[in-house]
Amino acid sequence: MKQWNLAKMKKDFPHFVARLWEFLMLPDPTPVQDDIAHFLQHGPKRIVIEAFRGVGKSWITSAFVLWLLLNDPQLRILVVSANKDRATAFSTFTKRLIAEVPELQHLQPDPQKNQRDSVEAFDVGPARAHQAPSVKSAGIFGQITGSRANIIIADDIEVPKNSYTPGMRERLAEAIKEFSAIILPGDTSRIIYLGTPQTEASLYNVLPERGFKVRIWPARYPDNDWLLAYVDKVAPWIKERLDNKEKTVGDPVDPDRFNELDLIEREGDYGRTGFALQFMLDTRLSDDLKFPLKHRDLIVTDVDPEKAPVKLSYGSDPVLMHKDLPLVGFTGDCYFRPFFISKDEWQNYQGSVLAIDPAGRGKDETGYAVVKMLYGRLFVTECSGFLGGYEEPNLRKLAMVAKKHRVNHILVESNFGDGMWTRLFSPILNKIYPVTVEEVKHTFQKELRIIDTLEPVMNQHKLVISPDVIRKDATADLHYQLMYQMSRITRERGALGHDDRLEALAMAVGYWVEEMGVDSDTAHDQYQEHLTDQELEEFMRHFGRGTGNNALKVFTGR
Repeated sequence: MKQWNLAKMKKDFPHFVARLWEFLMLPDPTPVQDDIAHFLQHGPKRIVIEAFRGVGKSWITSAFVLWLLLNDPQLRILVVSANKDRATAFSTFTKRLIAEVPELQHLQPDPQKNQRDSVEAFDVGPARAHQAPSVKSAGIFGQITGSRANIIIADDIEVPKNSYTPGMRERLAEAIKEFSAIILPGDTSRIIYLGTPQTEASLYNVLPERGFKVRIWPARYPDNDWLLAYVDKVAPWIKERLDNKEKTVGDPVDPDRFNELDLIEREGDYGRTGFALQFMLDTRLSDDLKFPLKHRDLIVTDVDPEKAPVKLSYGSDPVLMHKDLPLVGFTGDCYFRPFFISKDEWQNYQGSVLAIDPAGRGKDETGYAVVKMLYGRLFVTECSGFLGGYEEPNLRKLAMVAKKHRVNHILVESNFGDGMWTRLFSPILNKIYPVTVEEVKHTFQKELRIIDTLEPVMNQHKLVISPDVIRKDATADLHYQLMYQMSRITRERGALGHDDRLEALAMAVGYWVEEMGVDSDTAHDQYQEHLTDQELEEFMRHFGRGTGNNALKVFTGR
């Protein structure tokens, strides 16, 4: 085992991190982690560290607190997290390291001195008596008023739950103003933010105006467009490697943790917008990110009502472009045919769902969508809408749609009328096509919910739509069209005047989201194995039970 020099550990924070990583049986710190550690040690008094998700910010934060106390046990440190649970997890982890790492055990609270020793606040052994604990951890909206600290570390205080709406962001911005009252005067005082932006209007964007130095570590080496957007915020370590031609644009910045394949998968999971925010730290509201749902991410091909191909491949070659379909997307958007369809390998759908977004009287539509699933790929066989909602002809029409597509399940948005619509619909449905109806109640902002559901599925090209659906959709008034709503929705509240058809589609897709973990290629292999097993069983039945072993050898060639 490597011999560690305590004096060097106290002098050099990256060296200290390496020691902790060894104790925790982690791989050596990556160059990105080393660079973040160096900036934490040598950066100015007020800094913001923006780094992509998964880089290890919280682990480095805990290590930094321990390193500070190792050098000066009289420091008072406040660690603020997004909520109480995260704060408690931080304290628990930090206290365990103090108790278990040999070089830190002298920092354990001393019961002889009646020192504080809880997961919310604790003292270190050498600390002198003080009103404030050595380390206090709290949620950003918890009990921080009246606290005092030499160093405040805000570790990932911006999360989706506290930053999605303007009201939430304003509340968060007000909460951090308390830091100015908490910080103790003196040369040791510092305020440090570590985080990942969650919205285009991120809190971290306004901190430079308050004198904070921002440093950014994106997941990929940025191009000139990104470098201009980052201004002087990108880590010099990254820019130097680009300038020296050691790395090229698009290469993973931290390949030991996130290689090219992993980043591609994460971009598929998060969608372009989410990946740009949380991995590239790009908060620009460009049109490409502002309108995240692109027609070009769909697979547009004829959809059979009963079955679908087991193998289906997306293509974006210009020769695959549909040139005869009505297009209401932005300039440059288009529809593509699939690159490949298995002709002889088709199977019945594994399920079919009808989602309904009811409307009352007025100008809103009742939107509905039928989405069928086979091996993790979704097929839109019908998506439309009509004015009104609870009139008997409309209810009968929806029941006929369910019957036509032989759906297994019906979802109904229950926010309208507290279930009244479903009570009116059920008797008519039971006469025409009895099937399970489930009410779905949503409390999350509609635009965010729709985008977060559809964007990852579309980015991974797992949503297939029939050209007939697009042609029929084009006969409606522009703002009622599904494809118009799809191309114009943004994350802003009230982005669309009408979103009924898109809402229904998102509901239906959301129903199948748990099935999206099935990889299409894996599904194809499983299907082939299933066919082989069937042939083997048939072969062995033909030869009889007594010759099973020989038959197996003949069949497999072994």
